[in-house]
Amino acid sequence: MSVAINLVINGYQHAIALDDPRVTLLDLLRDRLHLTGTKKGCDRGQCGACTVLVDGRRINSCLSLAASLDGAEIHSIEGLADGETLHPVQAAFIAQDGFQCGYCTPGQIMSAIGLISEGHAGDDPERVRELMSGNICRCGAYQGITEAVLAAQKRMAEKDDGGARQTGAA
Repeated sequence: MSVAINLVINGYQHAIALDDPRVTLLDLLRDRLHLTGTKKGCDRGQCGACTVLVDGRRINSCLSLAASLDGAEIHSIEGLADGETLHPVQAAFIAQDGFQCGYCTPGQIMSAIGLISEGHAGDDPERVRELMSGNICRCGAYQGITEAVLAAQKRMAEKDDGGARQTGAA
């Protein structure tokens, strides 16, 4: 049974015919669309390595059937940078040394972006650690990850405030 779906992935429209309706979003991204930045860790929704944003919300792509996402807007790690300019969260992970081996980093970054856009990051490191707890780092780079989330959140808030001041909005 073939299922036709339409997805917007990293800003590009994709019309996809799925030969198997049981294909997960993770397998679609990695195996069919060759977007291999999203990692397959546990394949059970326990490690967060496969985190992507679907309609602005962070999800474990290994637990989501691609067929159930028809019409969704999906962002993966490959769609963050603007040419050579990194997304503020990517830049913060580098500046704050938020990774070691790097395997979990795409999922950590996508989860951090979701956390910040949800307005939950704030400035409390313990809160950030709790809300990022669905993403496991086997190397133990949690200190740098937490610092990166806080730094990126602050930078993004300052940029938003600066834009409001420049346009006269308050």
